[in-house]
Order: sequence, then C-alpha cells, then structure tokens
Amino acid sequence: MSNLATSFLAAANATPGATAIRLDDETLTYSKLEAAARRVAGLLVQRGIKPGDTVGIMVPNVAAFPALYYGVLLAGGVAVPMNPLLKNREIAYYLGDSGAKLVFAWHAVAAEAEAGALEAHAGVVKVDESFLSDISAPPLAGVADRAEDDTAVILYTSGTTGHPKGAELTHFNLRRNADRFARDWLKLSANDVVLGCLPLFHTFGQTVSMNCTLFSGATLVLLPRFTGDLALQSIQKEKVTVFAGVPTMYSAMIEAPGSADADASTLRLCCSGGAALPLDTLTSFEGKFRAVIIEGYGLSETSPVCCFNPPEGERKIGSVGLPLDGVEMRVINDDGATLPPGELGEICVRGENVMKGYLGRPTATAEAFIDGWFRTGDIGKQDDDGYFYIVDRKKSLIIRGGYNVYPREVEEVLYEHPDVVEAAVIGIPHAALGEEVGAAIAVRPGATVDTAEISEFVKARLAAYKYPRQVWVLDELPKGPTGKILRREVQPPASAR
Repeated sequence: MSNLATSFLAAANATPGATAIRLDDETLTYSKLEAAARRVAGLLVQRGIKPGDTVGIMVPNVAAFPALYYGVLLAGGVAVPMNPLLKNREIAYYLGDSGAKLVFAWHAVAAEAEAGALEAHAGVVKVDESFLSDISAPPLAGVADRAEDDTAVILYTSGTTGHPKGAELTHFNLRRNADRFARDWLKLSANDVVLGCLPLFHTFGQTVSMNCTLFSGATLVLLPRFTGDLALQSIQKEKVTVFAGVPTMYSAMIEAPGSADADASTLRLCCSGGAALPLDTLTSFEGKFRAVIIEGYGLSETSPVCCFNPPEGERKIGSVGLPLDGVEMRVINDDGATLPPGELGEICVRGENVMKGYLGRPTATAEAFIDGWFRTGDIGKQDDDGYFYIVDRKKSLIIRGGYNVYPREVEEVLYEHPDVVEAAVIGIPHAALGEEVGAAIAVRPGATVDTAEISEFVKARLAAYKYPRQVWVLDELPKGPTGKILRREVQPPASAR
C-alpha cells in the first residue's frame, strides 16, 4: 500500500491514545484524529469524489487541517492546499487549474471561496470549529490503493513570473522526504512536542511540521496566528522540544517583549528554512534561548527538503548543509557542466524527493530539468566537504555595470547593522549601469536611522560596486504566508527610479 496516509495510520495504530494535535484547550488523540479523517473520507465518497480527483483545502492551522488532508488521501484524492487569504479570482484559478471537484473552506473566508468555486464549477464545504464533530457521513473503513508515483498533493509555486504552477508531488516523494527528515535530522520520537507555526498549506509546514510529527507518533501543537510572544508562550506552556520556522520568526522571538522572561529550556532542536538565516539572528537566538538552530534548504518542487546541516557532527554556519539520503545535489554552469567545489553556479537536485512535474505544463516541466536533474534557479556552491551554500536566486541577480551583485550578500551586511531588523535588496533600472543596487529596510521600534549612513555602513564592508546607493525605510517589508520576505514585491520609491 503506497498511499501516503498509511504512514499516519501506522502511527495511530501504534499509539492510539497519545496526543496527536493540541490547539489551546483542544486535544485530539491519534485515534480521534484517525476517526475524523475517516469521516472526511466518507464524506468525500458521499460527494462523489473518486481516486485521482483533486480536492482543495483552504483552512488555517486548526485541527481540521490534518483531518482533511489525510481524509482526502484516504479516499484516494489529490490534496490541493491553499492559502486561506486568497481572493476569489485566485481561488478560481487554483481550483480551475487543478481541476478540483470540491474545496473545503474555512468559514471566515467562505464568501471568497464560494465566489471562486462558482467560476471554477467546484463545490464548497464550509469548515468551522465544530466541523469534525458534525460530519454525519459514515467513516471510510479502508484505504484507497494508490501507486507510489500517483500524485498525492499539488503545491502551487509562488509564481514569480506568470501564473503559479502546480508541482505534482507523489505519495513516494512526500513519504520518503518526511521519513528521512524525521528520522535522520529531527530524530523524532513519541516523546517529542513540535510547535506548528508554519502554515500547513505551505510545503515547509506540511512536511516538516505536520507529516514528520504525525508519522512519528509525536505531538503537534498548532498556533494559528504567529507572534514572537505567542510562540514563546507556547514553547513554555507545552514544553516544546522541536521548533521549525523561517528567519523572520526567529527574529520576532528575539525581539518579543516577553523574551527576557521566556523559558525555552525544553527546546532540543530548531530548524530554519525558506530563506537564508542571517548570522546575527542565529547567534542572538542561540545566545538568548540556548537552543541550537540548524539551517537547510528546499523548494515546493522537492517535497521540500533537499539538504540540512546535521544536528550531530559538523554544523557549518552560513551553509545549508548536506543532502538527505536519497537526494543528490550538484552545481552547474550555463552549459550544464558540473562545477568543482568553490565555484558559483546553479544548484540542481535529483532523487526521491523531486516532483513528477508541473501539472498540465509539459513545456515548463521540460525546461525545469536537465538530464534528469531539477534546476532550482538558485545560485550556490559546494565546499570540499560536500556542504552546500546558497548565494541567491538566479533571477534575483543584479548586474551593475557588468558586475554581478548577489542581493543576499548585501542583505547579510545590512543585518549586521544594530538597527536593521528586515532587509531586501533589489535591482533598480539605471540608464548607464543597467541596474543600480537598492535596499529596503525596516528598523527596530523607536530607532531613527540615516539612510546615507546605512549606505556607508555597507560600503565599508563590501566592494564598491555592491553597496546600495539607494536605501529607503519601510514600517515592514512584504512577506509571504510563512513570513518569508518577498523581495519581488519590494518597490523602490519614486525618487529612486
């Protein structure tokens, strides 16, 4: 049986009375979560969903999400997790492109979901706090048989150009990625408590928070709305042992008003992904909370984890670590040739975690691969010990007067400034140079900065062609659903154009 849901069922069978999900005062044991998922599967069968049909899930981090996710899989469906903040035209696109027959929508956003579903000719099932107990459909007794290479989940990419593309991840992709990471990196056991702050509709939260935890018999504590203070309170109250987050989450916990009195002594491991972790953030967090952070790398198309610094053995600060078992990585030049250690090129990945392709886009799929290797579009290098380093997105590269400027390198220096808490470096069109280097920053509450001084700060630390000639201050930089800063949405002020 290759159905991804069987990994959850195995944990539920082994520890039926253990706590699977905790959200405030709500607790679901493994047996109760399995029963809820089977009722969801029964509801889907009742609604005419057949194996291979796609079903949208537009629900925040609440107990219903894993029940819906595994329920769709139990019925043999393909899950299409969606951001609950999407508007109706976006919803119509996701449902239409994936061919979804039905979407589960959180009650607070049901109006948008209904408008989008109407255009896409899909049905809508509203989900509220009592949804799991209100399902009247008979539970599905068995598990739909699915092949390893059948699509289990469709994850839509962020769509930096054109419409988002649906990455088709198989039952094998997702099961192996979660199993490998839970066993070899997180080393999860039934005694662990994992804090689920990352959105479960996102690939990072889905695999590292939800699947890793619930395949291991551990407890997943959900936090529907992230703030630094709420996360620290949850860590202390729930005795959290493992935390997974993006860099802005670590920054928020460092800066949280209650951080001085927070007790995070139960944390044994933290992991960071989604964006490069600034060195200052890592050292500040570890110094304040005495918890080790390991940094890694992955993409929606890779289930998502490709590599991570090992929790035991050598951890190289600034590196994204070593590939997981079953995953290969290499660095290539523009001609597709493998580059030696130390040289910058495009990171490519192949292995058991790589998607089968983009849904309905054979041309885009073909362009994304070279000789069976997935082209990530990220610029990086490998050192002599096999550790990988991500320098920047290939598409983010700034070419100033013929010189390559990698925004991440400049951002690292900006983060070293004592008053800078967020930074995004972008290219600004320039008549003579092609592009000029610009930087948007957010500063610590109460701080006042001179943008010219910020430029000089970077100029003193990087080559002259790299420092930002234009710096502007924002209250907050634009972020995606995981809290990752969206550089592509940063726009320079009119005076800098």
